[in-house]
Amino acid sequence: MKKTLSAVALVAAGLSLNAQAEECGKVTIADMNWNSATLIANVDRFILANGYDCDAELVPGDTMPTGTSMIEKGEPDIAPEFWSNSLKAALDKGVEEGRLRYAGKSLSDGGEEGFWVPKYMVEKDPSLATIEGIKKNAKLFTHPEDPSASAFYGCPAGWNCQISSGNLFNAMNLGDQGFELIDPGSGAGLSGSIAKAYERGEAWFGYYWAPTAVLGKYEMVKVDFGSGVDVEHFKSCTTSADCLEPKVTMYPPSAVDTMVTESFAQRAPDALEYLSKRAFTNAQMNSLLAWMEDNQADGEIAGEHFLANFPEVWMQWVSDDVAKKVKDAL
Repeated sequence: MKKTLSAVALVAAGLSLNAQAEECGKVTIADMNWNSATLIANVDRFILANGYDCDAELVPGDTMPTGTSMIEKGEPDIAPEFWSNSLKAALDKGVEEGRLRYAGKSLSDGGEEGFWVPKYMVEKDPSLATIEGIKKNAKLFTHPEDPSASAFYGCPAGWNCQISSGNLFNAMNLGDQGFELIDPGSGAGLSGSIAKAYERGEAWFGYYWAPTAVLGKYEMVKVDFGSGVDVEHFKSCTTSADCLEPKVTMYPPSAVDTMVTESFAQRAPDALEYLSKRAFTNAQMNSLLAWMEDNQADGEIAGEHFLANFPEVWMQWVSDDVAKKVKDAL
């Protein structure tokens, strides 16, 4: 009888493991084209594949096309780092229609956006920490191609923050003060302009966000617009390309969420529970991003670096059994 019960238990355990694998099945994960997102995507792929027996693979992603595809086509299954303010109305509608689910926070502190100037400029003239001080001293921010104009570095074309930074540029009438909105061409172009200015001790004024390696390496001060935060206007107008009368408002803290399709949430509850717990603080992410940059590491190498060196962080997100499987895989 004991042998029979043991055999039954073993069969049941085997069926349970098979069910978990079948339950999770093939999982597609959006690999976004910025460092923190690709790092998280690679961490998720490794843990889901090795800890939860998912057939997990990365697929190229970006904010607008990924969000739209998840809502309309039900793929990819997971967007690990989604700055959801940028597509809030569409995402909420997708949730209401039973297509999407907010699985949890990618960044527990939320993301931070704003217009920034180097700290050394504010130390010389504290008024440069305000938008009025920036306007009065516009000539300090010399345009790299036109000495008669002033430079404001906005977001690269195609990025969602191009809309909000452009609307705020217009709302504050920066063009009337002699500023021209510069498209840096890419994320590397934007971060490179900060690094170049900082290393030369030159003036710089523009949009940026955190957590990032750049704001971890270079001390910058967020410019106060003197307006406070109008969350409703920011959501309804500032982030819209159709915003006809943008008003001045500081950026609200950005919700940075993990989005999943409802079909994935239904079929893989254990994996969903992991995603609900998986979150980085800005301090943790700043440190990892600086390591990535210093070591010229891609998302896969950075993900393995994190898993190998910070088990005290990621083991809080999973069960002991899953943690052992992940460690064995490493």
